[in-house]
Amino acid sequence: LPLFSQAVVSTQSTGKLGEVFPNDEVSTTAGTLKLHEYFGDGWGIFFTHPADYTPVCTTELSMVEKMTPEFTKRNVKLIALSCNSVDDHKGWSKDIMAHGDLEGVSFPIIEDPGRELAVKYGMLDPDEKDKAGLPLTARAVFIVGPDKKLKLSILYPATTGRNFDELLRVVDSLQLTAYKKVATPANWQSGGDCMVLPSVKGAEAATLFPSMRIESVPSGREYMRFTPQPQ
Repeated sequence: LPLFSQAVVSTQSTGKLGEVFPNDEVSTTAGTLKLHEYFGDGWGIFFTHPADYTPVCTTELSMVEKMTPEFTKRNVKLIALSCNSVDDHKGWSKDIMAHGDLEGVSFPIIEDPGRELAVKYGMLDPDEKDKAGLPLTARAVFIVGPDKKLKLSILYPATTGRNFDELLRVVDSLQLTAYKKVATPANWQSGGDCMVLPSVKGAEAATLFPSMRIESVPSGREYMRFTPQPQ
């Protein structure tokens, strides 16, 4: 099993990739919201945090706020969850702003003091406990497409902060591959060469990707097909 599967215990789940993401009604720092309506016609990122007034979470939310213009350019709306009340979130936001030298926190933070959503979404980390001895919420990321279906999910243990540059990278990949018949290779960055999908054959591949190059491999199979990123 991959390491993150060992680190996180799931009692329920947000669903499998390709399934509709839950349309929960949530209480947030921006009022009561329905997730699907909040995401609207664009993309959404739902990311969770163990608790307010904790060091790693504070650095993460500060970084997300700094990067919000990059997500906005990609038509992505952000929403966070932490296992405290809205009042706690509002007080904590002042620390987040101070840490990042920010003027505000522009995305909503969902309250979950009873951990109902954390349990529902399977986001508990049994290896890390709070002061009461209860498992902390893991650092989950869910990316939701315009069709409200789950496109990507990642679970980090509570002790590991996330790389939000990587989230921008995967959004770029998801948005590109949703509309173009390509896949993105290891360590791909926006603007880099892509790979032609195996399902695209012969004449169609030549028409769609006139600059396609085929890398020779010992097996003699012509499946390593690269192309400049389609526009």
